Amino acid sequence: ITRNYRAKPHSATASLNTFVSLLAMGANMPEVVLNDGRKMPQVGLGTWKSKPGEVKNAVKTAIEYGYRHIDCAAVYKNEAEVGEALSELFAEGAVTRAELWVTSKLWNDFHASEDVPKACEQTLNDLKLDYLDLYLIHWPVTGNTGPALSPSIEETWKAMEALCTSGKCKSIGVSNFSMKKLAAMKSYAKIFPAVNQVELHPLLRQDALLQAAAELGCHLTAYSPLGSPDSSSMIGHDGAKLMELPLIQQIGQAVGKSAAQVLIRWAVQRGTSVVPKSVTPSRIETNLDVLEWSLSDEQMAALS
Repeated sequence: ITRNYRAKPHSATASLNTFVSLLAMGANMPEVVLNDGRKMPQVGLGTWKSKPGEVKNAVKTAIEYGYRHIDCAAVYKNEAEVGEALSELFAEGAVTRAELWVTSKLWNDFHASEDVPKACEQTLNDLKLDYLDLYLIHWPVTGNTGPALSPSIEETWKAMEALCTSGKCKSIGVSNFSMKKLAAMKSYAKIFPAVNQVELHPLLRQDALLQAAAELGCHLTAYSPLGSPDSSSMIGHDGAKLMELPLIQQIGQAVGKSAAQVLIRWAVQRGTSVVPKSVTPSRIETNLDVLEWSLSDEQMAALS
């Protein structure tokens, strides 16, 4: 599935070849169809750990290069700056609101039913938007201790469904949910999660979760597709060194692409959406250059 996107060079010095390349990448952006029928651009810009003073330019650069999917979260503490970028882009005519997909996430301290709409409203105010394309429960945890999760996921989810019904959020989903937690939602969810956003890359493939989510009708989005030093300690894998692995380097050399491009292409070819983070214009550009080529079956098998 493709859509026509407008893209333009990010500066007056951009070459004609770069401009043509950007147009091609934007025009051929694949989309994934969610369980509610909505279509989400498969590659987006992640904003986790994008520092104040950097994320605004990163978002504007990404839109100019052809991205139409921006992944945000309240806990990233940069949504106001993202909102500044979006307002300027809309005013400049670089993109329309209808052409853009914006995701945000509900933080752990706001799971109570009365807090969910307040948190969403704050995010909308910060982003200077009237609605979110996708709103996720960021983690299946709260700040409370005890034998059972309080507030319950069921309570939080009912409040999320109300946001969807009201039009504040077009689609709703979850993040960092296990197979068991996702499947448990079948018993009470009137609107089943459209997306489960989790860390995914060749060192944390989550094959069983990918299969289970597909059977449940929930799409997986990959965050930290290039690996993450943070998750190395939290989850106990070697994600921090992912791009340095000899296999990744060898495949990159074989296809004439960077290690980052190989990893993003792996995610795209696997059928997940993917939200790599960068604030560097050249990397924002090359991270999107994953749509006009493919990895061989042998290369995909080696990475899996």
